[in-house]
Amino acid sequence: MPATSSSLSVVLRAATDAELPSGQLSTAESITLVQALGAVPDPRHRRGRRHSLQSVLLLALGAVLAGARSYAAIADWAAVADQAVAVCGHPPHASTIRRLLSRLDAAALEAALTCWVLARRRAAAGFQATGGGTLAELRPVLAVDGKTLRGARSGEGRQTKLVCVYDHAHQLVLTQAGVVAGDEIAAFTAALATLPDLDDVLITADALHCQRAHATWLRARGGHYLFTVKSNQPALRRALAALPWGQVRGSRRRQSGHGRVESRSIKVVDLDDHPAARLFPHATRAIKVVRSRRRTAAGARSVEIVYAVTSLTYRQAHPALLAAWIQGHWSIENAVHHVRDVTQGEDHSSIRAGSGPQVMAALRNTALNINRLDGHANIARAQRQASWRCGAAVKAIHAA
Repeated sequence: MPATSSSLSVVLRAATDAELPSGQLSTAESITLVQALGAVPDPRHRRGRRHSLQSVLLLALGAVLAGARSYAAIADWAAVADQAVAVCGHPPHASTIRRLLSRLDAAALEAALTCWVLARRRAAAGFQATGGGTLAELRPVLAVDGKTLRGARSGEGRQTKLVCVYDHAHQLVLTQAGVVAGDEIAAFTAALATLPDLDDVLITADALHCQRAHATWLRARGGHYLFTVKSNQPALRRALAALPWGQVRGSRRRQSGHGRVESRSIKVVDLDDHPAARLFPHATRAIKVVRSRRRTAAGARSVEIVYAVTSLTYRQAHPALLAAWIQGHWSIENAVHHVRDVTQGEDHSSIRAGSGPQVMAALRNTALNINRLDGHANIARAQRQASWRCGAAVKAIHAA
């Protein structure tokens, strides 16, 4: 990403290169998303370009904010977009958008958008830190989880799959990486490696990523882990189940909503020199969560026992925090995957060729980030508002 400058000439040049009228953008607005997208290489030959890559990406992002799900929908939105920020001349045709986005370097686009969202997160974290809170409570906690793009397939016939990194506290998607040859486990480190600093960051993940190599990789970079343990680690799970849980005092929390009453109890055991600690690198504590759930309408009950391991010591996180982080990990499903599938229609997308599916997924993530940074809790409502008024999407991009 180009170095950020407060020089007005640099800002105006960035806005001009993006074919945006400089008079409509403030200095702070012009040097964020516009300049971040300037780091993405254009795959086209210089000769014959009618629209800059930045302008096409900004139009595509505005259209996604308004609910566009296809190249044709992006072109239709661009044709009626607010002329104060439209590209110079005629807007790009759907075929132009398709050829460009399907050839784009998805990794470079992800890197540029990651730089942008990390800068916005740092600003939000600095503001949050002024409000107080312990160091443990202010620790960055990131969830890593995979998502299949059901409508897209690779050249080998495999469904396209991406691994996302999501910030618990700020509800932002920081980055994502494509799964190569169906190996989601390898994509774990590929996605996290795009982040500049993992020092003292906690990574939460489900049982698939409870891998010794992942634990070693994270600790070598100063990070910590909180992994769910299931049958893919049978020896470790048996060792955790055999711990003296009956001798440990636990805490219980009860909550109701969505037609059910749920009770969660958590117990934490320091492993110290216990044999279980030698089964997983850097494991310092084991966690047992018992979830009891009752459906209020049918009265059906269910009980689930979950085990987890972490590299955090008792000085770094108390049991209530660990319980909150274990539960908070699944917010990536509700706040990202479900929204992309249902509200943004990713499951029904017909975009399949080249890098198009991953590029569109990156734009959907960025649209989510813009809405959440803008204070929207209901993404469907924000999308409807943007679809009713073209200027609403443009205004959101400017504020980004």
